[in-house]
Amino acid sequence: MTVDMIRFEKRAEIIKAMGNAARLVMVEELSRNEKTVGALTELVELDISTVSRHLLILRHAGIVSCSKNGNRVLYRLRTPCVLNFFDCVEKVLNGEDESTDSCSSDPCGECI
Repeated sequence: MTVDMIRFEKRAEIIKAMGNAARLVMVEELSRNEKTVGALTELVELDISTVSRHLLILRHAGIVSCSKNGNRVLYRLRTPCVLNFFDCVEKVLNGEDESTDSCSSDPCGECI
């Protein structure tokens, strides 16, 4: 059986897009409702060009999308399922263990 490296590279691209604190804040905010670049700029306290670049990265990864409303561009979360990833990260941060295998309680790190 061969590994589909292209698929894993695409997964890595999506994970990289999520690998920035400002982008994570924007994704969480967009899960609540649509926002303009200006609103997101105020939220993350970065300049508008930096926020636009972050949004472009999230768009290329397929996480957010945008639409025009008059002369305003509104951004929205395209894939709300990424919030499941946030839940998973929170469980790791809180030290929650969902595993039932014998290695999950191995404090010595002897399990491979």
